[in-house]
Amino acid sequence: MSNISPIIKLNEKDDVVIARIPISKGTCLSNELVVLNNIPEGHKIAIRNIEQGAQIKRYGQTFGFATKPILKGEHVHVHNVGVGNFDKDYAFGKDVHTLPPTDKIDTFLGIRRKNGKIATRNYIGVMSSVNCSATVAKAVEIYYNKVGLVNYPNVDGVIALPQSFGCGIGQDGPSMTNMRRTLSGYATHPNFAGMIIVGLGCESSQIKDMMNFAHLTENENLHTLTIQETGGSKKTIDKIISIIEEMLPIANQVQRKETPVSELILALECGGSDGYSGISANPTLGYVADKIIQQGGTAILSETPEIYGAEHLLTRRAVSQQVGEKLIQRIKWWEEHCKQNKSEINNNPSVGNKAGGLTTILEKSLGAITKGGTSNLVAVYEYAEPVTSKGLVFMDTPGFDPMAVTGQIAGGANILCFTTGRGSALGSSPTPTLKVASNNFLWNRQQEDMDMNCGDIIEGNESIAQAGERLYSMLLEFASGEKSKSEKFGYGSLEFVPWQMGAFM
Repeated sequence: MSNISPIIKLNEKDDVVIARIPISKGTCLSNELVVLNNIPEGHKIAIRNIEQGAQIKRYGQTFGFATKPILKGEHVHVHNVGVGNFDKDYAFGKDVHTLPPTDKIDTFLGIRRKNGKIATRNYIGVMSSVNCSATVAKAVEIYYNKVGLVNYPNVDGVIALPQSFGCGIGQDGPSMTNMRRTLSGYATHPNFAGMIIVGLGCESSQIKDMMNFAHLTENENLHTLTIQETGGSKKTIDKIISIIEEMLPIANQVQRKETPVSELILALECGGSDGYSGISANPTLGYVADKIIQQGGTAILSETPEIYGAEHLLTRRAVSQQVGEKLIQRIKWWEEHCKQNKSEINNNPSVGNKAGGLTTILEKSLGAITKGGTSNLVAVYEYAEPVTSKGLVFMDTPGFDPMAVTGQIAGGANILCFTTGRGSALGSSPTPTLKVASNNFLWNRQQEDMDMNCGDIIEGNESIAQAGERLYSMLLEFASGEKSKSEKFGYGSLEFVPWQMGAFM
């Protein structure tokens, strides 16, 4: 890095630059810029004097307001920046455009189910409808981890989806709606060759009500039972195993075949972000999202609290005013939701995000939306709602990673990319999760959990397009059956977390 500038300037309108490396107090960055504080890597330095109350820009967009006068060369962070109100030009549809056509149709080795849906994995699942049956579901997974599936090489595994909720919630409230959408979405997910749903029997989240809600019926690939009706935990475990033994020979008959990229539904997720995430890993993922959408595929952007303050950049790409206004309605819901719960959206970023250089939720959001690339926004979905549109869509979810990812998978995501700057160990069964590091320090420290590194972008040794092509190729390999780091480690079962938003009784 000796010939590379120690700072990154992202936009000519910006009031700050980003430190590529730790910069010591007194360092002369130019004849006009002397650093006044020790600056950690990924953090911001003022490049001009900023008056108290003035807007401060990064990415050419407002990310905060000066809470005190800030001198040129000073560290810009939580001690002198806050959030305030400012006008956002939603300009619905103003930036709608058409991506250039592609004459190349890429493929991966996918599994086509009888209903036409495409799978990237071939699991049998055991899902609990309530926490009371979670141990039974997990016991079945433990059993198959011990005995193995050597006679069924085309089956990726038997996995449990235990959960912590499912009771003490109203029958007609938003939590129950989310629960039913989530359970039915997983029950019909193409990455499952078969599914068994197990309950206790007396819970609020009745399996039969969920089945009626989603118009599902039991068949050779979908079975339901309860501990109370079956006669106890051991009997229920034995019954589930007997059902799976009948499913395995059928599940093993699948064959992977060349499948166009248009069949991919890519979940876009970030967690443990830092000041580099919006410069390297996130825009690299955005490049991949655009490539998939160009070929007729789908990408799901989510985490509504983490687009807050940057939503106007999405409404400008909305294909209709109705789509743009639906996104704004979700933003307003979150504002009211936080107010009712005596919280505020700017409680996000987290402690780790701030340590990594992110100061406000506005700054975090401006970096987070780059995961969505440059494509038009074609639809906005409720949590765990089935995603049927092709192109870039948005799903309303919390920012809590397992909860957000659970909703995206329930919506149909068959591949997932997760970017991080601080580090993550997340995995998301049944959908393979590819984790991308934003910087070399993280890659070197936590390489056993990371699948790819974008740190060379920060070092100035790789472009977004070059990293994007690497990530795209890797994603197609994972969609074709290559195991991710999280899959090899066994992550994904305990990360099944439906969104509970209502009162608990």
